[in-house]
Amino acid sequence: MFAFKTMTAVKTNPQIILRPQDLVVLLRLSLENGPAPTYASLADELCLTASEIHAGVKRAEAAQLLFKDEAGKAIVIKEALRLFVQHGARYAFPATRGSESRGMPTSYAAAPLADKIVAGSGVLPVWPYKGGSARGFAFYPLYPSVPQAAMRNAALYELLVLFDAIRGGSPRERALAIGMLDERLKA
Repeated sequence: MFAFKTMTAVKTNPQIILRPQDLVVLLRLSLENGPAPTYASLADELCLTASEIHAGVKRAEAAQLLFKDEAGKAIVIKEALRLFVQHGARYAFPATRGSESRGMPTSYAAAPLADKIVAGSGVLPVWPYKGGSARGFAFYPLYPSVPQAAMRNAALYELLVLFDAIRGGSPRERALAIGMLDERLKA
C-alpha cells in the first residue's frame, strides 16, 4: 500500500499590496478638510462598497500613506501621497489603452490640463463610459467606478485627470500634471 504524508498548511505571504481603488480613496480623502466622511458616504460617492473603503484605508495606512487620529479619522499624509503618485504610482498602476470609445475625457483632454495643452488633431483619451458624451481612444480608469465618482465630485475628477496624465502622458504632460497635483496636495 501507499503511505501518504500529511501536508502541513502553507503560510501565505502577508504582503500588503495597494489596489487601484485604494488610490481613488486616497485622492478623495486628500480633499477632506472638515469632519471625516463615513465609510458609507464615501462608498456611495465613489461607487464602491463600505467594506472596499475600509479595506482600502487599512492598506493605505499599512503603506504609510495615511494615519488615523485619536478620533479614528483617516488623515492622508499628503506629502507621502504626492511622492507616491509622482514617482511610483504610474509603475504600480500603468496606463491601459484600448480602441475608440465613447466616454469621459481624461488626461490632457480634460480640465485642468485641457487649458494648458493644445491637443492635436488626433483622437483624445476618454474613460470608457456609456454615460459619457465624448469620443476618443479608451484610456481605462484606475477602477471601473471612476467615471461615476468623477461625475459626483469635480475636485476628485481633476485629481484623477492629473493622475492619468502622470501615468500615461508624454513627459511634458507629466511635468505639468505633477506641478498641478503638487499645488492641490499642498493645500
